[in-house]
Amino acid sequence: MEVLVSEVTVVEVPQWRGSGARTAERLREGARLVAEMVDADRRIQVEVDDDDLVVTASRVRAAVVEAGWDGLLVTAGGDCGVELEPVTAARRRFGDGLVVVWFDAHGDLNTPESSPSGAFHGMVLRALTGEGPDGLVAGQPVGAGQVVLAGVRDLDPAEVAFVEARGVRWVRAADAEALVEAVGTAAAGGERTAVYVHVDFDVLDPQIFGSVGSPTPEGFRPEELLELVRAVAERFEVVGLGLMEYEPAGAEDQALLTSVVKELVAVCAGR
Repeated sequence: MEVLVSEVTVVEVPQWRGSGARTAERLREGARLVAEMVDADRRIQVEVDDDDLVVTASRVRAAVVEAGWDGLLVTAGGDCGVELEPVTAARRRFGDGLVVVWFDAHGDLNTPESSPSGAFHGMVLRALTGEGPDGLVAGQPVGAGQVVLAGVRDLDPAEVAFVEARGVRWVRAADAEALVEAVGTAAAGGERTAVYVHVDFDVLDPQIFGSVGSPTPEGFRPEELLELVRAVAERFEVVGLGLMEYEPAGAEDQALLTSVVKELVAVCAGR
């Protein structure tokens, strides 16, 4: 595929109430810092409502409409619940050709009934498929067959049951060939393949990068994450990139993340 250079718009959403981590308020600063790391042509900031995730979601929806889809949309969170509206908008725009690649330590596939924590950031991908809390469910759901889990290594029993019952593709290892194959298979029903890449930074190994609220052992090395995203971007059009769950906790992690974010955006935008 010929790679075209995309204009980059970054939408900053410092939402933290969707997280169940005790250190979640750090996500406010994390969203600001991640947005600043993005080499963007255009910047949009969303004012969050700390008491109402539904209100914040409506504001994110408006920001995504304002941003449009003329290039690469980068959403800087905030907790993973921020992804509800950008991915829903991508589903409306690209239809059955959309594939969501979910780089995360967790599946985020719980429902309010199955969630051990009750935190929305652990339900958002399930909400994107049509099941979730009132007011926080995708208006146009993403089919389970349009989802590829990447690097996920901590699923609750109800999430495992959903993955198995609904045929969600799951690439656990840093295997670029397997990931590209999974994305290609997921995209088989659409005339145009458009990929939304979600990155929760807890997909990284906490021994290398620990500035997250829910660290989980045996994650990807930064170079493995970049290799996997690059493989997808070289084969398919990446239209959206979500960068989530950075809780600033040290200069060394911030320097590492700055490099990773800049490279992720460059790869996805064809720069």
